[in-house]
Amino acid sequence: MMLTIEEPSAAPKPGFALFALGFRPFYLLASLLAALSVPLWALQFSGRLGHPYLAGPLWHAHEMLFGFALAVIVGFLFTAGRNWTNLPTPTGWRLAALCALWLAARVLVLTPFAIAAAVANVAFPLAAAIALAVPFFKARSRRNYFFVGLLVLLAAAAGFFHLGQLGLASLPARRGITVALDVVLFILAVMGGRVIPMFTNNGVPGAGATRQPVVEKLSLGLVLALAAADIAGLQGAPVAAVALAACGAHAWRWLLWQPWRTRRVPLVWVLHLAYAWVPVHLLLRGLAEAGAVTPSLATHALTVGAIGGLVIGMVTRTARGHTGRPLKADGFETACYVLVLLAALVRVALPLAAPALTMPAVLASAALWSAGFGLYAVRYWPVLSRPRVDGRPG
Repeated sequence: MMLTIEEPSAAPKPGFALFALGFRPFYLLASLLAALSVPLWALQFSGRLGHPYLAGPLWHAHEMLFGFALAVIVGFLFTAGRNWTNLPTPTGWRLAALCALWLAARVLVLTPFAIAAAVANVAFPLAAAIALAVPFFKARSRRNYFFVGLLVLLAAAAGFFHLGQLGLASLPARRGITVALDVVLFILAVMGGRVIPMFTNNGVPGAGATRQPVVEKLSLGLVLALAAADIAGLQGAPVAAVALAACGAHAWRWLLWQPWRTRRVPLVWVLHLAYAWVPVHLLLRGLAEAGAVTPSLATHALTVGAIGGLVIGMVTRTARGHTGRPLKADGFETACYVLVLLAALVRVALPLAAPALTMPAVLASAALWSAGFGLYAVRYWPVLSRPRVDGRPG
């Protein structure tokens, strides 16, 4: 594949604009964490990081949710929230302070300072929720109030995780991870339903992507039912039934978006291929509750496939749009899409087909994931840190 960087429509103005709008620092931080987390995990296993508060798979799960995914969600909501309300969201020193809090939370979990790590990881989503609530409530943007509630719920999930990890609550720490995954899945389902059909029809003339109210309510309602079951600690057949019903609803929803018509537009097909991992995750979740497959496959179908794929698709598209660049993926961006989606396929399909190859699959998937997000960080550092090429604010 020939990798070429498409020239912007105008020369970027000199200056530093990393804290001009929420997507800029949080997209960059999230991509760096995604690229570096696997080497950090290897350092933990080698004993070179001493005795961190969180280690191994538990650290990995925590950081992918409360570090990587949450950073992208906050960056996106701060950026979209300004457009939805026509009111400012954090910029400048306020945005820098929130980034510093996020960074502190990432560093503290790698130290022995457990209480400080717990406080920082709960404080960040709460601070983001407050920052988002101000413009939403001022503008009476009732349609988007629930995003504030979801950030608070993520803070609660982080709190339960750390209370369990510290031995201060009877709930296992992994319950917080499971609930947080459900919340992130719901956010992806809501935002995917809003933007993927719109981007499809805008980017692919005649695509005919549609939404049906019944399917929308059913697909979102079943995700909420799954989250309620996980909060209640249910297991087995009831959870499997909800997950399999949700799988059918989301597959139906995805087909209504006409994904096969997008194959010539990378900026659109990446979103469709990523969203396809949502029904795959729900299918595997149902099978895992029935004891047919390992739960790790369901988890990674969601985290690597759906979350990773939708993130890499959205952070390229929104970064291009909000810096005044053409909405067209170049070779670098397409390479990022392929690497991340291949990471998901290798991580889920290979162990499913040949369980003996699980370890090689994990290592290969990790390398592909790190390469995809590392390439994004290198490619987008100048895009995210410099002013818009069209001279507009943001």
